Amino acid sequence: MIAALLTGFAASPWTRAALRYGAIVLAVLLFLLSLRRFGERAGRLAERLETMEKVNDVQRRMLEAAARRPRDRNELAERLRDGSF
Repeated sequence: MIAALLTGFAASPWTRAALRYGAIVLAVLLFLLSLRRFGERAGRLAERLETMEKVNDVQRRMLEAAARRPRDRNELAERLRDGSF
């Protein structure tokens, strides 16, 4: 019964054309949806990269500040007397 219906659909030229165009539309739709998902993923990755760059910049500035700090109390006192602190 089902085979006879499918054979009837496949025999009609209009039905074959409709199925062909339907398959093309479905393929294009799936392609566009995959592009959208790819764009969302790329956006999330770009946001993560921007956040990591900010964090790395803050850490670099902290390390530079730590490298310039006085080593002991005497060096601190010297810097305070010289006004170079």
